Amino acid sequence: MNCLHEGLIQLGFEKNEFYDVPVLPLQELEAKMEQYISALQEYNAKFDLINTDDHEEIAVKHILDSLSGLPQLCKIISERYASSQNLLLADIGSGAGLPGIPLSAALPQFPFVLVERMTKRCGFLNHCAQLLGLKNVTIEENQAERLEQKRFTLCVFRAFRPLEKKMAKVLLRILQDGGVLCAYKARREKITEEMEALPQKPAYSVTPLTVPFLTENTSDGEERERNLVVIEKT
Repeated sequence: MNCLHEGLIQLGFEKNEFYDVPVLPLQELEAKMEQYISALQEYNAKFDLINTDDHEEIAVKHILDSLSGLPQLCKIISERYASSQNLLLADIGSGAGLPGIPLSAALPQFPFVLVERMTKRCGFLNHCAQLLGLKNVTIEENQAERLEQKRFTLCVFRAFRPLEKKMAKVLLRILQDGGVLCAYKARREKITEEMEALPQKPAYSVTPLTVPFLTENTSDGEERERNLVVIEKT
């Protein structure tokens, strides 16, 4: 069984759209993600990118996990932004390009900035953008704390540091007024702890994510909780 192909179908990518937002056709997206997986396998050791070289693990734990949040992102874009012409999306602390590479590949009509502080990883991200033909992607070697204020419409991050007081302030500061921060997180209990610990709790919602072959029906019977935390800058 091809976990990547079956997972993309389970996530609904055969429809070629979510909430009236077009996405890259399934066959094209699958081909680009196979190229991306090959690049991760080839450069993983050199650039210290992810914790596995196994094709199926990468497909499930990284590609499908990243794309599991895309329907919700499309819903936000569809409901909040009548005109998508001035949207600017960012992946903060992109690392190996997760979730930024899969998301930008699926949404070629929107500009993405992948922000990463490590030079060697920026080199890998530039290589991937060229390899996959991602003309909507810009790589920026920078730290979140040094980014321009009110720059981005929508920011995502995954496998990032805990959302504590300082980082929450930084991430909200780089969002435009009315912008949205989308954080890929694990257990709901942990999310509640992080949000309650903030001195000024922002408006937020938590949407459970289903990651094919990870959050349910896993081979070893283990279930892993995944959620998307959506924080609004009002």
